[in-house]
Formats: sequence, structure tokens, C-alpha cells
Amino acid sequence: MGTHVIKMPDIGEGIAEVELSVWHVKVGDMVVEDQVLADVMTDKAMVDIPSPVHGRVIALGGEPGEVMAVGSELIRIEVEGAGNLKESAQSAAPVAKPEPVAKPEQASRPEPVTEKPVAAPRPAQAAQAPVARDPDERPLASPAVRKHALDLGIQLRLVQGSGPAGRILHEDLEAYLAQGPSSQPKGGSGYAERHDEQQIPVIGMRRKIAQRMQEATQRAAHFSYVEEIDVTALEELRVHLNEKHGAGRGKLTLLPFLVRALVVALRDFPQMNARYDDEAQVIHRSGAVHVGVATQSDVGLMVPVVRHAEARSLWDSAAEISRLATAARNGKASRDELSGSTITLTSLGALGGIVSTPVLNLPEVAIVGVNKIVERPVVIKGQIVIRKMMNLSSSFDHRVVDGMDAAQFIQALRGLLEQPATLFVE
Repeated sequence: MGTHVIKMPDIGEGIAEVELSVWHVKVGDMVVEDQVLADVMTDKAMVDIPSPVHGRVIALGGEPGEVMAVGSELIRIEVEGAGNLKESAQSAAPVAKPEPVAKPEQASRPEPVTEKPVAAPRPAQAAQAPVARDPDERPLASPAVRKHALDLGIQLRLVQGSGPAGRILHEDLEAYLAQGPSSQPKGGSGYAERHDEQQIPVIGMRRKIAQRMQEATQRAAHFSYVEEIDVTALEELRVHLNEKHGAGRGKLTLLPFLVRALVVALRDFPQMNARYDDEAQVIHRSGAVHVGVATQSDVGLMVPVVRHAEARSLWDSAAEISRLATAARNGKASRDELSGSTITLTSLGALGGIVSTPVLNLPEVAIVGVNKIVERPVVIKGQIVIRKMMNLSSSFDHRVVDGMDAAQFIQALRGLLEQPATLFVE
């Protein structure tokens, strides 16, 4: 038997160090070639680190949240044959200590982060008792499973995992719920006092988001502008196009219409389609419209970029938005797909509320926020009628965008969206 050492790979683009985000294996696990061992985080993208060999994990070289240099030792795997670790090598031993190893049933790939909740629990686990874990122990589970457990009010440390290396799956959550009250921790009613406290390290994507949001609010002079828009005609057009072309071209959401409106409005307001280099004191106005579309994923907010929106049709924009959103939510969006935007569009859909104050996506100077559509009575020509209304809540960098220009820009968007035919008049 030999030892194969895997070092932190060169991610490219001159990156010298990355943050170890999460381990998908632990000491003692059997792994196969191409199995994902860990996720690491660059400035914007999550990158999978696969195994190049079959073998057994014997040591880990870092803890989640640790920033590691490219070329540093990431993991050691015991393999058949000589391995790549020379006996004369004086590499420092990884920090992790071996743990007792259960006899593996079969080496298999971990469940990907895109696991979908299953509808029915597995009856075979109905009699299992809660697992006894230390309060500070972090069970193996994907971000999707952790969110599912939070929504269900389940403490993951009490759940028996059935996946590789004891990884908790969606089925395990359903099976835990199916056990009934006997599986729940002993205690009083829902009104009982609680004195527990969790310490959650800010690492990975959440750390990057925190850093970028703090930097944006510290460096830019934010101001927001909110306008009400009647989208009744726009929604009628969208429904009509979906009924006529949806089966062949795909369904249209509101977003591709908003992207088109941005493209048209920016022709008269190029100062909004810009990036501000505040260190060099230079504004870079872009002819191309690269629209960042803020997307919520299991690991946090990401902004994939619809490139050259000015050259895309409604359906082309819709397909690209859908593709990028899926890649972002699955953690598969590349660094190029997450960078280079010139203006950002953010929407919470049905949860969009009435008003929001979006934070700029530096170094951009404008972000357009979409609030939810609601039916409201409005007065038109002296008559009270029911219309579909929506607010745009947008923010700008006051260092380079004047308030009058911002207001005129949003009014231009309003005119285009309220008279949707003008979106396509050249």
C-alpha cells in the first residue's frame, strides 16, 4: 500500500489562495476516482476538488473556513501500489487525526448538493432512536438538506444519516419525522424557556457575501429611488406569448422583459451601464449590456451574468437566465459566468414585498430591484379600476450618478414596461 497526496490545485487567473468551504469525506472513508472530496471557494465561485484515485482517506489537510495556499497539502489517500508520496518526503503531516473506521459497504460518490426532497419516508427507519452527538458536532449534510431541516424544525445532530460516511439525506429527515414524538428531544411544551445558543462560523460563500456587502456599503454612496409601475398590459402580453409560443419556445417570466427594458433604456442613459474604479478615479462605460441577475442558492446569493443582452431576443434571454440560475443553484456556475456584469437586476419574485433597498454590486453604479406584482384599485380618467401594479426599487452610486439622472432612467423604464410594444420598436 502507498500514499497519494492531493495538493490544492491551481484554480487559474493568478489566484494564490482559496478558502476550504466543505469536506465531502472524512478520515476512513473509501473514495473512488472522480468522487468530489471537497469544495473550495475563490473570490466568486465554488470549485469541486475531485479524487484522481481510488483508496481510503487517511488524513485531511485543513478545516472548513481555512484559507489555504495553492500547492499546499489538501488530503492523503491510501492506495494500492506505491502512491505519489516518496519516503524521503518531509511534508508536514495534515492536521486531521484518524478516526475509527467502520467497514465500508461500498465506495460511492456523495449525494450532490442538488438533492431533491422525496415525498415519502422510508419505513425501514421508523424504529430508529435519535442519534447522540455532541452539541458542537456538525453532521455531514448538503446545504439543501440543512435548509430542509431548518424549515422542518429538525436538529440535524439528532438524525441518523444513511448516506456515504453517515451523510444525512432528505429521506433521513422524512424518516425522522415519521418516528413521531418519541424521536423528538425530551422537554416541555412549546412555551418552555430555552437557553441554548448556536455558534455558526461565517465561512465559504457566506463570508464572501458578507465581505462584498460590507465593502459596497462602505465604499459607495448609496441612494434609492422607488417608482410604481402599471404592468397590466405587460402581463397580458406575457400570457399571450406563452399561450401562443410557450410549447415551442419555452415559457417567459417577467425577467426577460425587464432585461429588454434595461437594454432599450440604457441607450439614452449610458451612465447607468458603467463600472466605477474608485481607486483610479475612472468610470468605465460599457457599450455591451451584461446584466447580472441576482440568484439565491443554497450557499447564498450569487449573481450570474447574461452577457450581451443587447443582442438577445426575449426567448434567448429567458433561456440564458434559466440556464445560469440552474448552474448557480447547483453550485456549477463558472467564475466567468459570475463576473463581468455592468448592471444588476434583482428580484424576490412573489416574496418581493412593496419596497426594498438593494445594495450595489460593486463596482457597478446601478442596481434595479423588482418588487411583487399585486392587484390594486387605481384611478384612470376619473374611474376606479383594478390594475396589476409593481414597484421598482433601485439603488445608485451617488458618487457618479446624479439623482435627476436616476429618476429619469427609472421613468424611462416605467414608460417601456407600461407600453410594452415600445420594447420592440427600433
